Amino acid sequence: MSHKPSKSLEQIVREVGRYSVDAFLFVQECIGLASDRVHGPLSQEQAALAQWMAREGIGPDELSDRAQAGDLPPDIARAVKSLGGLHRVNRHVTGQQLCEAIREIALERWGLMARNVLTRWNITSTEDIGAIVFALVENGWLQKQPTDRIEDFEHVFSFSEAFDHHYQIGAK
Repeated sequence: MSHKPSKSLEQIVREVGRYSVDAFLFVQECIGLASDRVHGPLSQEQAALAQWMAREGIGPDELSDRAQAGDLPPDIARAVKSLGGLHRVNRHVTGQQLCEAIREIALERWGLMARNVLTRWNITSTEDIGAIVFALVENGWLQKQPTDRIEDFEHVFSFSEAFDHHYQIGAK
């Protein structure tokens, strides 16, 4: 079963009505960056597999089903095997890991202005990050693990603490 988006990002933004396209794009970008921070950068084989999955419009569940049925192209089956199996293909990040990565990336990118930029996009709490993620999940833009819940984004950190009180200017 393919998991192609059912709506455009602009349609989702209009329906949610609370966050800008920029907020959605930033969260989407940070998901990939969070995955790299948690799991390390993609290897060539992982990148090739991810590109094939994107072209085919399949997610991890369908990849697993097709692998078990012996229905993968030979080069893709070899890539999965050389990676160490299907469990090594999953680059999932938790809600908490994503929130922490968003905080770090925002501070790296915008420094003392990070909270202002996020507030401009109406992201004022980690719950807002969860709302964006789950809007993307519900519309086929992202996939979730069976254990993922919107509550995973509740009170991960306080924006005032994370962006105002503990910001340190790095020496270059």
